[in-house]
Amino acid sequence: MYFSARERLLLEALLSTDEDLTVKQLAQDLGVSERTVHRDLKGIEKSLRSHHLTLLKKSGVGIRIAGAKEDIEALRLALLKQQPNEYTPEERQTMMLCTLLEAGEPTKLVALANDLNVTIGTVSSDLTKLEGMLHDYNLQLIRKRGYGVELVGEEESKRKLMSDLISTHLDESEFLSIVKDNIRNKAGKSMASISEKLLGLVEKEKLIIVERVIEEIHREWNYHIADSAYIGLVVHLALAIERIQQGENIHIDSTYLESLKATPEYNMAEKISRKLEQVFQIDIPEAETGYITMHLQGAKLRYENELMNQPAQLKIAEKAKSLIDHVGRKIGVDFTDDYSLFQGLVTHLAPALFRVKQRMRIHNPLLEKIKQDYASLFDIVKDSVTNTFPELNIPDEEIGFIVLHFGSSLLKHKDIRNIKALVICSSGIGTSKILSTRLKKELPELKDLQNVSLFQFGRMNPSEYDLILSTIKLPDYNDEYIVVSPILTQEEIERIRDAINRKAVQKMKVSDSKPIDLGTVNVQNFRSYILAMNEYAEAILAILDHFFVYDLGSPASVEEALRTFCSKLEERMLISDARAVTERLLEREKFGGLGIPNTHLALYHTRNREIYQPSFTIGILRNPLSVMGMDEAMMQVDHLLLMLAPEAESRGGMDILSLISSLIIENASLFESGDQESIKAFLASKFDQFLHEKIQEMRNK
Repeated sequence: MYFSARERLLLEALLSTDEDLTVKQLAQDLGVSERTVHRDLKGIEKSLRSHHLTLLKKSGVGIRIAGAKEDIEALRLALLKQQPNEYTPEERQTMMLCTLLEAGEPTKLVALANDLNVTIGTVSSDLTKLEGMLHDYNLQLIRKRGYGVELVGEEESKRKLMSDLISTHLDESEFLSIVKDNIRNKAGKSMASISEKLLGLVEKEKLIIVERVIEEIHREWNYHIADSAYIGLVVHLALAIERIQQGENIHIDSTYLESLKATPEYNMAEKISRKLEQVFQIDIPEAETGYITMHLQGAKLRYENELMNQPAQLKIAEKAKSLIDHVGRKIGVDFTDDYSLFQGLVTHLAPALFRVKQRMRIHNPLLEKIKQDYASLFDIVKDSVTNTFPELNIPDEEIGFIVLHFGSSLLKHKDIRNIKALVICSSGIGTSKILSTRLKKELPELKDLQNVSLFQFGRMNPSEYDLILSTIKLPDYNDEYIVVSPILTQEEIERIRDAINRKAVQKMKVSDSKPIDLGTVNVQNFRSYILAMNEYAEAILAILDHFFVYDLGSPASVEEALRTFCSKLEERMLISDARAVTERLLEREKFGGLGIPNTHLALYHTRNREIYQPSFTIGILRNPLSVMGMDEAMMQVDHLLLMLAPEAESRGGMDILSLISSLIIENASLFESGDQESIKAFLASKFDQFLHEKIQEMRNK
C-alpha cells in the first residue's frame, strides 16, 4: 500500500502517541491547513482498512488509530519499509546532505534531481535553504555552472553534521534495532527511505561492531551515561572509523589535547581506541582519541551520591543556585528548600555545559511537547539560563531538559488538591455520579469536584474551573476538555492525571507547607528502605557529634596549618595517621584550586583508608594565607574547611557530605562567621529537611 509523503507524516504522528490528536494539532505539526488534514485523513481511512485498522474519531477529543496491536505494528513496519518517491521538503534536503557528505567531490544538480524525482529548480531552491543551516556548522556549498555542487569544510564540522542528522531524524531508542534490522533485511534493496539514506552515511556492520566494543568496555566505567549519549558515542566512533578508512583525519589543538590527556576519561578513550584498532586493523591517531575523550566527558552522568567537592562541581553548584534563584523570583516560588532540584541540576549541568562549550549538540525528542505543555515555564527558564550563563549560547534542546527539572519540583510545590474539576453529563445525575465516584477513587488529589448537567453547564463560567470532564460532546465549546466514559478506563485516568500535572504547573502558585504524608511502607522494599535510612542517620550523627571549630593560630603555610589540623583530628580519634591524611590533602590541592571565590574559605577534602568516619570541621587562621582559588586566581583565606570520608564510605554518607558542599556554596557567610553552635544548628536543620525529603521520596517509590 502506497502512502504519500504527507500521509506518511500524518500516520507517523498518530502512531507516535497513545493520545488522541486533534486536527488542529496535526495541521500545526505539518504546517498545512486543517482542511488539507481532513482531506488527507479521508485517503488514510481507506488505506487503513487494508491493514484491518480504523481511524477512531471522538468529537471534542481527537483522532487515533484503532485496531489490534499486531496490526498497528504491521503498519509501522510497512511505513518503515516503504520506498517513497515523494518526500517532504525537509526529507528531500536531508537526503541531499547525505549524498553530498558521501560524495566527497562535486555532484551534478541533475543527478540530485533524478535521485529525488524533482526538477533542477527544486534542487537549487533546496540548496539555497540549506546554506544558512550549514553556516552554523562552518560548512559551505560550492555551486558553479558546469561544476555541480560540493560540500566543503573541516572534517570535524562534517562529522558534527552527520551525527546531528542521524540523531535528529532517527529515534535514538530505536536506532540500533533499526540498524540491525537493516543488516538482516538489506538484500540488495535500493536506499530510498530517509532512514536508510541516513544509515548510509556509515557502513551498518561498523555500527554493530562498535556498539559491541563500547558495551564490553562500558562495564569498566565508574559512571553511567544517558542512553541518548551512549548512542551518540557509538555513532561518533562508527563515523570516525568510516572517515579514517577513507583517509579523512580530524585535527585538535595540541595544547588542548595535552589537557585532555590529564583526565581519567582519556585513559578510557585510549582503551576504546586500542580495541577498535585491533578490530578494524587501522591506526587511530591521538586527535581521534582526544575527541573520544570529549564525548565521554560530555556524556557522563555520575552517580548522584558522588561527593560534590571537585572545583568544577562547586562552580556548577554556584551557577545552579543562581539559576534556581532567578527562576524562583520570576514565578514567585521558593525553591531553596528543594535539595533534589539543586542536586539534579548540578548533575545535569556538568555534562550539558561541557557539550555546549565543545559545540556537541544533543537531540531532545521531548522538546516540542515540553514547549507546548510548559510554554510559560520554558520561556522563564530560557531567560534565566541566559542570565546565568551570558557567555554561552544554550540551545533549546538543553533548555528543555532543564525545564523538566523545574517542572518536577513545581509539582511538589503545587497543592494539586486545589484543582477544581467540573464533571458533565446529559442529565447531571446517574452517569456523572458514577464518574465522580470513580474519579475520587482513582484520583484522590481531585478534592473539588462538581457534577452538572449539559443544560447547567451552558449557564456557568468554565474559566472558574481548572479541568472539565464530560461524558458527552460539548456543543459550541471550543476550549480544552476531556471526553471520558462513565466507567473511566485506565487510559483515561492517565490522560486526566497528565492534565492535572500540567494545570498544577501552569497555575504557579505556592501552596502552604503541609506535613509530609509518609503513607504505607511497601513490605518488599522495607529492608532496603531501613538500611538506607540507617546510612543517612549514621553519617549525620557522626558529623554532628564530631563537628567543631578549631583555632589554628598563625601557621606560616597551608601545609603547616593542615598538619596541625590533622593532628587535632588524630587526637579526637577521627583519623589514624595525621601525616598520611595531610599528604593526601596536599596532593589534592595539586589538581586545582580549593579556595571558594568571593569568600575567605578554602575547602580541603579527601577519602582515605586512614579516615575512620565521615567528618566536617572548620579551622580558623589568625592571619590569612594565600591559596589558589577554584577560578585559578590567588586569594586570601582565613578559614580552612576540612571534609573527610573513609575510602569505602557508604552511599548515604557521601550523600550527606555532598549536601554539606552545596550548603557551603549557598551560605558562605555563615561558615565564615566561625560560630560553632550556629553552624551546627544550621546543619542539623538542613539534615532534618534532607531526611524528610528522602523519606517522602522512598515512600513514594
